[in-house]
Amino acid sequence: MSILVCGSLAFDTIMTFEGRFSEQILPSQLHILNVSFLVPALRREYGGCAGNIAYGLRQLGSEAVPLATLGNDGQDYLERLRALGVDTRHVATTVESYTAQAMIMTDRDNNQITAFHPGAMSFAHDNAVPARSDIRLAIISPDGRDAMLSHAEQLHAAGIPFVFDPGQGLPMFSGPELAHFVSLATWVTVNDYEGRMLCDRTGLSLEALSGQVRGLVVTLGEQGCEVWESGQRSLVPGIPATEVLDPTGCGDAFRAALLHGLAQDWDLVRCVSLGNRMGAVKIASRGGQNYRFDPSA
Repeated sequence: MSILVCGSLAFDTIMTFEGRFSEQILPSQLHILNVSFLVPALRREYGGCAGNIAYGLRQLGSEAVPLATLGNDGQDYLERLRALGVDTRHVATTVESYTAQAMIMTDRDNNQITAFHPGAMSFAHDNAVPARSDIRLAIISPDGRDAMLSHAEQLHAAGIPFVFDPGQGLPMFSGPELAHFVSLATWVTVNDYEGRMLCDRTGLSLEALSGQVRGLVVTLGEQGCEVWESGQRSLVPGIPATEVLDPTGCGDAFRAALLHGLAQDWDLVRCVSLGNRMGAVKIASRGGQNYRFDPSA
């Protein structure tokens, strides 16, 4: 089985701020905010949700098929994906834009401030879900707004079960649009903050939302995650990390494990348990695609 990963491919510029954001930002002065952060450490990594999830799937031995768009500077990324054994037949390239770029700053408490330039991602809706009999599972992860909407419709029409993972793209959508995504999806996964926003915008509780899909997963960082099925909540404890270096891509590592487990017809608790393990391994490595995971360990 091949797993279709709809989402972004991006270059991540990752900066480390050695202080705390909370110590630099005065709540009473937010209306005239003007701050500067000294970042002694800076590096460039391969990233984007589709790239990170595909990387995680390959770590687990699953077949990953990204549906994504690179810009005119993306040849190195394309070659890297091929070297990892990723099926790149549905990675499009546009000459009209740069590849998407994320500028991510992390403080000493692992809080992050991110600026994102969509670039080629803005053309992702031109890249349709392929008609392939081997693709029987998919994920809609953060991408261009039109691409997320159209790919969800196309997957539903093709009868391909998929995970809806709005991530940082959630604010782009209205309550009715988010409710429509849920009605099309088979599973939904969000972090705690996104879960609260999803409930606020749709006017539905997590319990109610879980009644519309096979499962709803809410990640809670080091505390693990909640699994909601038919209105019932289970808490799956987190896995302590050996070292906490960089949270960038932890959510994508988790989602790769979730997809891998779903492809094996595992129950949802077992899927997210593997996701917690992968997230703990990933956070001990810098960047979204530099960790190594041994499923048998």
